[in-house]
Amino acid sequence: MNIKEIKELLETNATEEVLSELAKDKRAGVQKLLASYAKAQADLAHELERFDKMLTEEKTFWQAGMQYIAGCDEAGRGPLAGPLVVAAVILPEEVFISGLNDSKQVTAKKRESLYTEIMDKALGITVNIVSPATIDKLNIYEATKEAMVRCLTGFKLEPEVALIDAMPIQIPFVHCKSIIHGDAKSASIAAASIIAKVTRDRIMVELDKQFPVYGFAGHKGYGSEKHMEAIAEHGASIWHRRSYEPIKSINLKTPLGEAEHTDSFKVLK
Repeated sequence: MNIKEIKELLETNATEEVLSELAKDKRAGVQKLLASYAKAQADLAHELERFDKMLTEEKTFWQAGMQYIAGCDEAGRGPLAGPLVVAAVILPEEVFISGLNDSKQVTAKKRESLYTEIMDKALGITVNIVSPATIDKLNIYEATKEAMVRCLTGFKLEPEVALIDAMPIQIPFVHCKSIIHGDAKSASIAAASIIAKVTRDRIMVELDKQFPVYGFAGHKGYGSEKHMEAIAEHGASIWHRRSYEPIKSINLKTPLGEAEHTDSFKVLK
């Protein structure tokens, strides 16, 4: 067999017998393919082990007879502008999503691919987009809690358990567990963090087209130097959070105006 055929064989039918025979082939190209295959298998084994640990919380409840376990997380509590996005995700018991992690630990490109895979594999997904006006009215903590409750009670399925990233939530007939750094410890919460982050980033890219002077697509609403300079020069848009410092105390050149409540809730799956 030539190198191309051997590569295809390793990708489709790498049995112990095949590997044993290829090990006898002294061609440098074949040995290089075998080394690459061995590394890929080792990496996969490591990733399977890591992912299995991220299902520790979920497995505890599945083994206790619970069927639907939802993870919930948010994106956008800290920025000066843009919405808060909360998401909740129910994963099936037999699931593997390679590379799934806290959204802050993966690249934007990887988040997009994970988003697609989560959308494909999840049993249920809900998203709540909370406007700056609502954040200013309630405060970010209460706005987050309300959005999480809505996400966790809005599924087509009814979760028996809710795993939430660092937020104490109470929902009748649902066992709610708050987990510090849950997006790095629970696969369900990590999946929710990816859905929330990608959804919010896409919104900020669209807002950048409407309000190009602020550079939303780059900093995503956080208080970067460029963002603060734009606010000082152009004032704040309706997507800026007027209850947040330093916007609250800045002597703006233009009035903030009356922001609209543009909250939305979606059942994606």
